[in-house]
Amino acid sequence: RAVPKEEQHSVDLIEKNYVYGGTKHEVTVYVKVFTNSPFLVCMDFDRSRQEIIDPKYLWIGPDGKNLEGRRYVNLTETGKLMVMGFKESMSGPYTCTLSHKIIETTTQEEREMFEAYQFMVYAYREADHAYQVFVRFTTRECELAANDLFFEELKKILNNIISDLTCHVIESSCKCHSIKIPKQGLLHELFVSFQVNPFAPGWEEVCHQVPYDCEDATNMRVQEARDRIGEFFSKQTYALKRKFQTIPTIHYVDNSFSVIRIDSCRPGFGKNDITHKNCASCCVVCNPGTYSPNNRVTCQTCTRPGVKKYGARSC
Repeated sequence: RAVPKEEQHSVDLIEKNYVYGGTKHEVTVYVKVFTNSPFLVCMDFDRSRQEIIDPKYLWIGPDGKNLEGRRYVNLTETGKLMVMGFKESMSGPYTCTLSHKIIETTTQEEREMFEAYQFMVYAYREADHAYQVFVRFTTRECELAANDLFFEELKKILNNIISDLTCHVIESSCKCHSIKIPKQGLLHELFVSFQVNPFAPGWEEVCHQVPYDCEDATNMRVQEARDRIGEFFSKQTYALKRKFQTIPTIHYVDNSFSVIRIDSCRPGFGKNDITHKNCASCCVVCNPGTYSPNNRVTCQTCTRPGVKKYGARSC
């Protein structure tokens, strides 16, 4: 993902996998971890359309050193830079100085010109998804012993439906409430909530097949798990209408199934829709001076200064 601040013709440029520099503003670029960055071009769009005499390019990386000859960079003779196999530690400012000559047509006098182009490059990952599910069941009374047994059985059934996806049901709860419905008497309902989570034991093995895009793999699996569970509850409605002569004591409340997505980030990454509004759904590498030790969604500020690296997991 590339987000030139000067939005000049940016759409067709990014498709060609080129991101042009800016002299007035640094251009922000987001690179998915373990992938190659787009080509950062050592000129702005207008300059790239002009003739340039004796161009020379000097690329400086986040560590303040020349990037030429580094193993992980692809530098073309026309001044384009690609950073390969992008890691958190490669995040930071990239600057390119373009020097070229201007020759006066009348006097043939040569003058050397210098222009600096700045990029801010951040590693990002996709967020890990989980789904919080809410569903309700009618029961005869709140003190019924069968309520707890039913809830335990329900969890087993749900886990069975999704176990082949290395997903599981966690953080489940079941509370019984009495409900007064207009023009009717009292009803008793079980309010069930649980999380569909993609990190059941053994999930890492599945990831080893696709190490660089682990989030994509787990996110696809947990979405499939959510869909299966949704289908299971919609079948309850069908079953109640068709199959039973007498409706069971505890039964599904029609259309009570609802689901919300919960995002989390890997340690060293966080979301920030203010500083990274163009990559608001991404988990972007934590800036120097911030850290994320867990799977929460935000990078926290370090109390003591000292962390100077991107993607810190501790201070």
